[in-house]
Amino acid sequence: MDSEREPVRVVIVDDEQLVRMALRLVIDGEPDLTVVAEAADGNAAITVVDEQRPDVVLMDVRMPGRDGLSATRELVARPAPPRVLMLTTFDSDDLVLGALRAGALGFVLKDTQPSQILDAVRAVAEGDPVLSPAATARVIAAATGPQSSHARTSSREAARKQLSTLTERELETARAIADGLGNPEIARKLRISIATVKAHTGNLFAKLAVENRVQIALLVRDAEG
Repeated sequence: MDSEREPVRVVIVDDEQLVRMALRLVIDGEPDLTVVAEAADGNAAITVVDEQRPDVVLMDVRMPGRDGLSATRELVARPAPPRVLMLTTFDSDDLVLGALRAGALGFVLKDTQPSQILDAVRAVAEGDPVLSPAATARVIAAATGPQSSHARTSSREAARKQLSTLTERELETARAIADGLGNPEIARKLRISIATVKAHTGNLFAKLAVENRVQIALLVRDAEG
């Protein structure tokens, strides 16, 4: 980031004090990031976001009282919302899926290396989704539970209608995202530059009216289901 820019303002939401302390130490050690507040549950998160107007909320999924999913839904529905990066473990895929559908920009696992968490916060602050290919695959799997025949048909038709607006290259990119590939892997698979992958992905966000790569992947899976 440009050294002349103001640091990215971060709110940490987690019910475990030790987790909050560890994250604060890691984040506040970076010149381009600063923790402006902490919260221990979803209700407190809403309050501190209203007070501090952060750029990024690092939000735990499971907390006593109001969970991160409910708080995220409220935050992202507001005008000029903060960007939400979910903190999770693999056993909460279903909750993360709900948050991503609601507009959170991504998620990181709690055992992720500190340097990768910092990179994720920076990426989300810039509006870039952060979704591990392995974790994305798990979340998509959680979304493919049993459905009625009518529900599957309706979802398939709606998804195919949305995807019909894409160019051939955009559709190939969408399918690669659904396979859990990151930008470098997509570039190699389609034999295009990473910059072109990013351009196609930006077009997908605009044309499909989605906020993150998981939403793109779910559309592809629905269309092919």
